[in-house]
Amino acid sequence: MSADFRESRLREILNYGHTLGHAVEKLEDYKLRHGEAVSIGLVFAVELSNVVGKLSPTVVDLHRELLQKYELPITYTRSALPELLALMAGDKKSRGSELRFIGLEGIGKPIWLEEITRDQIATAYERISI
Repeated sequence: MSADFRESRLREILNYGHTLGHAVEKLEDYKLRHGEAVSIGLVFAVELSNVVGKLSPTVVDLHRELLQKYELPITYTRSALPELLALMAGDKKSRGSELRFIGLEGIGKPIWLEEITRDQIATAYERISI
């Protein structure tokens, strides 16, 4: 494995919460602050990690509690999912038609969530929807 590939994969960790977060920013026409949009993306990422069996509900709850403590948003509009999916398809981490996300398998333990189904995405999104 080349150093460039490893560095690229390591750099992707910094995009935790950004796949959905950037889509929310675009959909909101950048009226939401970057950190607010990423906060929503963080909660989605941990919910998705839980849906695929990589993360405990306890860690999901810790994320929600911490972000709420700082009065950051942790939910988004239920009806926006189709538009968000289209926007996320253009994300730099996507490979062809496959959406990829940075998730967690524990606190401080990022993982790459690949081969995620639309049903898994929909289930995780439903958990953050209002």
